[in-house]
Amino acid sequence: MPRSASDSSSLTQDAYERLRADLLACRLRPGTRLKIGALCQTLSVSLSAVREALSRLTSEGLVVAEPQRGFRVAPISADELRDLTGVRAQIEGMCLERAIAVGDVAWESRLVAAFHRLSRTPEREPGDPQRMNEEWSAAHTAYHEALVGACDSPWLLRLRGLLYAQSERYRRLSVPLAEVARDLIREHRDIMEAALARDAPGARALLKEHIELTTRVLLEQSWPAGAPASPTQRGTRPATAAIATAA
Repeated sequence: MPRSASDSSSLTQDAYERLRADLLACRLRPGTRLKIGALCQTLSVSLSAVREALSRLTSEGLVVAEPQRGFRVAPISADELRDLTGVRAQIEGMCLERAIAVGDVAWESRLVAAFHRLSRTPEREPGDPQRMNEEWSAAHTAYHEALVGACDSPWLLRLRGLLYAQSERYRRLSVPLAEVARDLIREHRDIMEAALARDAPGARALLKEHIELTTRVLLEQSWPAGAPASPTQRGTRPATAAIATAA
């Protein structure tokens, strides 16, 4: 019995979400080639579903389409990271200013709740301190979304989401490298408290400093003078590992 349009759409969405999760977590390494045939088997979806998922990921800048060569995980570089950091700080700062200007008590409540969840979740896996705790990562994303959640510009929020996703790949790479002691709870609390106090310039400055510190850690430890173009990432193979081959 042929699948309905809704079934096909659901399978495509599932393939997209599973691939996107592995890309953001850097379980699919930057620069790796993606094999569509293996993807179909691993994800149990059709060729058209895989191509549609990859096209969506290409539009987000997480995958690169190469003429006559297929698809590849988007590469990373120190220059892109610097550019990405500057643009993200600007756009996310603008979102935060709008949220502070128009946010109500409901926004404040969501922000406090998101911070509480983040502050109570361990950043690293208890059994492997060099690995990111997936629950912390989800809480961190939710905190940053709550921070700007009252922003009344859909376009600013859309751009912020794209930039955050790209930044997430780099932040994940910084986890096994970071040797700089950071009080992330304090950093997030300070931003939240400035936002709740309606101190837009202060909150924006703290957010910019927070974003830039992660970038400095990665640049200093992963791209020192004479270092290879791409840092290494320790971790387990993803469910979709069979689809990727080293370039």
